[in-house]
Amino acid sequence: MRARVETVATIHGDRPVMRVRVGTTDRAAALTPRDGETIAAAARTALEERLPVIIDIASTGADINEGLAALHGWGQAARALTACSGIVPTIISVDGPAVSGPALLLGLADFVIMTESSYAFVTGPHMVRQFTGQPVSTTELGGASLHARITGVASTIVADAAGAETAVEALLDFLPGHNDELPPRIPTEDPADRATPEARAIIPDTATGSYDVRSVIRALADDGELLELRAAWAPNLVTGFGSIDGRPVGFVANQPCALAGTLDIPASQKGARFVSFCDAFNIPLITLVDTPGFYPGKDLEWRGMIRHGAQMAFAYARATVPRVNVTLRKSYGGAYIVMDSKRMGNDLALAWPSAEIAVMGAKGAVEILHRRESVEERLNLEAAYEARLLNPYIAADRGLIDAVIDPADTRGELAAALSVLEDKREQLRPRGHDNSPL
Repeated sequence: MRARVETVATIHGDRPVMRVRVGTTDRAAALTPRDGETIAAAARTALEERLPVIIDIASTGADINEGLAALHGWGQAARALTACSGIVPTIISVDGPAVSGPALLLGLADFVIMTESSYAFVTGPHMVRQFTGQPVSTTELGGASLHARITGVASTIVADAAGAETAVEALLDFLPGHNDELPPRIPTEDPADRATPEARAIIPDTATGSYDVRSVIRALADDGELLELRAAWAPNLVTGFGSIDGRPVGFVANQPCALAGTLDIPASQKGARFVSFCDAFNIPLITLVDTPGFYPGKDLEWRGMIRHGAQMAFAYARATVPRVNVTLRKSYGGAYIVMDSKRMGNDLALAWPSAEIAVMGAKGAVEILHRRESVEERLNLEAAYEARLLNPYIAADRGLIDAVIDPADTRGELAAALSVLEDKREQLRPRGHDNSPL
């Protein structure tokens, strides 16, 4: 198939994609009106042909010599890329600069791949120095590492352009071409009913012990493979793609070895964005829960923890794809709700025998309700609270957990659930659009 613009409709593996490359050595890689129009035309063509969009960009910003015409060009690109959102996957690969208007395109894409030498910012070091009096380098202001750790703009960081190609191909393996397709099945010889006793062995015996939840995910996923996204940003929540019995899934999991698995503002944003993407492109969601709640702090509350925490609740509540929740250990308070609890509408809620599902932990509850008691009495009350409430069978009795399962059976249970839910179709009520708590 020939593209109608200066782009390439190419083949990645065995599937077509729309690819456009922007950035030359001419005029220091400034974005010309033609460049913006080319991106826009490529996005429109991808929308018409229902193809994923891949943009390779290296631009120092709108060409000053072209004036407003250059700004108009990237404005066109932004509008066309926005039209693709939720209909065809959009991936931007940055190998070099992405400055000013072109940098904002990164925020519109579903995934952003940055090479180690790339950088991106809206206002550059010169403007920062003029307005603040503080000198700053391009790397300090918008280097790839910063976008991986601090801003969350970068989905993944690679060494060079060849690494970016590999990263694009890895992503496409899990994605459908458009929102009317199911994701492609991934060949595997890993038995769907493979027992996973090692998953339980990963969890410490103590309620406060730390562990890496990615080890649990790899125990459950086909061939132990996890494509983690935004790994360095909000590390207290793990998001990434894997497959179970060949079916691509999106994993969302609390990470106990970072902030004890609590939810803060970046984690809420990270989780909401990922859940929303999976829902748009028919990718089932597996949520693994081990969290003591939202991270407490005046600074977080002042920065809008209410709004941002609601983003996770909003994303899960409106998701129509198959959703399975597995409580591994702790699930307390408001974080229990937003991590795809039963009343948020998941299709299956499972729990391990080690699960503790409650408003809060025993120590916190006793300190609030019985703070005047002696130390010895408080210890006895904590033990009684744990025995009476901190087990999954209470939640199961109330219909909040569908089944308490042996951790060794988890992979088999997930595979069976995904098979049953494969034909799930759920429609949202017609409306212009929702009003997400941005």
